[in-house]
Amino acid sequence: MALALLLGSTALLYLWGLGASGWANSFYSAAVQAGSESWKAFFFGSSDAASSITVDKTPLSLWPMMLSVRAFGLSSWAILVPQALMGVGAVALLHALVRRATGSAGAGLLAGAVLALTPVAVLMFRFNNPDAMLVLLLVAAAYAVQRALEGARPVRWIALAGALVGLAFLAKMLQAFLVLPAFALAYALFAAVPPARRVGHLLLALASMVLAGGWWVAIVELWPASSRPWIGGSQGDSVLELTLGYNGLGRITGEETGSVGGAGGWGETGALRLLGSEIGGQVAWLLPAAVVLGATALALTWRRGPASARGPRSPRVLRGTLAVWLGWLVVTAVTFSFMGGIFHAYYTVALAPAIAALVGIGAWSAWSHRDSLLVSGVLATTTALTASLAFVLLDRAGDWHPWLKYVVAAVGALATLALAGVRHLPRRAGRVVAAAALVAALAGPTAYALSTAATPHTGSIPTAGPTTTAGPGGTGGPAGMGPGGMGGPGTTGAAPGASTGGLLEASTSSEALDALLTGDADSFTWVAAAVGSNTASGYQLATQEPVMAIGGFNGSDPSPTLAEFQQYVADGEIHWFIGGGGTMGGPTGGVLGGAGGSDGGSDAAAEITAWVESTFTAQSVDGVSLYDLSAGVE
Repeated sequence: MALALLLGSTALLYLWGLGASGWANSFYSAAVQAGSESWKAFFFGSSDAASSITVDKTPLSLWPMMLSVRAFGLSSWAILVPQALMGVGAVALLHALVRRATGSAGAGLLAGAVLALTPVAVLMFRFNNPDAMLVLLLVAAAYAVQRALEGARPVRWIALAGALVGLAFLAKMLQAFLVLPAFALAYALFAAVPPARRVGHLLLALASMVLAGGWWVAIVELWPASSRPWIGGSQGDSVLELTLGYNGLGRITGEETGSVGGAGGWGETGALRLLGSEIGGQVAWLLPAAVVLGATALALTWRRGPASARGPRSPRVLRGTLAVWLGWLVVTAVTFSFMGGIFHAYYTVALAPAIAALVGIGAWSAWSHRDSLLVSGVLATTTALTASLAFVLLDRAGDWHPWLKYVVAAVGALATLALAGVRHLPRRAGRVVAAAALVAALAGPTAYALSTAATPHTGSIPTAGPTTTAGPGGTGGPAGMGPGGMGGPGTTGAAPGASTGGLLEASTSSEALDALLTGDADSFTWVAAAVGSNTASGYQLATQEPVMAIGGFNGSDPSPTLAEFQQYVADGEIHWFIGGGGTMGGPTGGVLGGAGGSDGGSDAAAEITAWVESTFTAQSVDGVSLYDLSAGVE
């Protein structure tokens, strides 16, 4: 019954008012719409049904949403409900994993609740970015690793773990591999098979991962480039380039060709980055507690006697499970803290399962040893540390429920004092103290989670929680880049209800624009072309007709070139060109009002825009400039 309550509450939190976010991230919603219309666009993850260019990720995370739209029609709910259900699934899997390792229903429930209530998890499981699929698959992979550690059919389970990580790669590329050191180390040290066989099993897992994640890459690389879409985010039309460059090592070094921020443009790096004003409220509430409790639990496993050979609750399996989660947390946290390339606050959802598992297992383990003076001291210290951090994070929210931080501080202080002497308290009184400690620990993230669920989120860079001193909990980016700047939504003079969008926000159409764009649509491959994916996406979602995204997300991909675009126009394949796309453009600077600053990339979008403006006559519809390319070259 408690598990049903947890999952039911999680589903309610993730589904309630879901449609208020509209298209959420229209960049991905447009690709979902395209894939629901064309199986070719489905397979490649194309931005439009005519498959001019793909999104800048591998497409696995889009496929459930595409199938949902095929089944139920295009709507916000059809796009976002699969994401919410992935969240419920991740919570259920984490609960099962922790309960199996500890034998405690309470530990599993606590871990599941912490994951469900992490603000950035609420954000991402109500949004259509790839992170929801990434988290679900990686939690499933961790479950498979734990089952392999138990010793029953380890080959099957470790191979499954590798396959799940491979699929996670197809959701969000190299970020999926951050868990590999933890998985490999845990199995190498704690598997219930001889060391030589462990190496063989890990090699099998590696092969399984390569097969599960590499088949799509191999097909795309071998597919003739002339009959498939351009690989968005790459400068050379290559998935391998995208994997190793823009979405790979470039994220670490900051050297990402075609990026909008450039090295150093994505906020300060350092050991305290995850506790800072931008990230803290997203995920950091229980981060210190997870480290302390996880390390304490690992130390306490050596007090449980010799490790048994097999079984889900043996000390050996528990040590291996803790190694998985501590390794996951450390590697991911260090990477996020020091990476110099593109980094957004919502990436930290990848930390949420590790924090939740360590809190669940660690709290259970420490509470089971509360008669120890040292362990009761750890419980008290952890509670004080968590309540103090919550006070700081809540204080950053300014006038948003200012009383809450004082309640958390007071309850936390009382619980800290009581936990220091909990070994002397009766069992019933101890339970009251434990409940108070949980209130102090979870009140802050719960409040942020509810605020996140109650707030519609749109755009490319959403954040969880209320407004803080770091800025609004909506859209942000490098150097404060947001909707109002760097080519934000709207063009000067645009009528209400119509805008050309920008780098981070979708365009909005109007009845007059829709009628114009869809007129004689069957005679053209693309009803329109626009610079930048977000500019194109809003019109495509409004008309449900293909709109070419020139230059991809940043407007800096060489797709199409000027010569290719001119050929499309000569062949009568594009009807309209929509001016005013507020993207970053190529190295020469912004395109149609963009602010410039991209890290290399192509000038093709700027060249196409200049050619259209000098060759065709503009007309204004609801404040948006359009060029009729079917009128012929003047």
